[in-house]
Amino acid sequence: MTIDNDDTLSIHDKINRETARIPWAELATHFAAGHLITVSSELDLIDVAQALAKDNTAHFQAWIGSGQVMSTSDSQAIEWQADNKELWAVVIKPWILVQPVK
Repeated sequence: MTIDNDDTLSIHDKINRETARIPWAELATHFAAGHLITVSSELDLIDVAQALAKDNTAHFQAWIGSGQVMSTSDSQAIEWQADNKELWAVVIKPWILVQPVK
């Protein structure tokens, strides 16, 4: 995660400032490298990113177990490519968390 040097912001606010809408075409190479994690629309992308940044294994295990957080699948990538989908994305190195724009 690349965070600016403003120490007055909480980690949640810093992550929020680094979240952006990105077209699938700009994420495809990261998918090919195995660095994309899909976050269900049922979850708050910022909360998931914060849990990852803080290495909160318990939350992540629960989300993975429930299928709410997962590696982006080939079928999902094909669908997003076909639809030229725009996604919310945030980088928590080495991962990029993505969530479809509603």
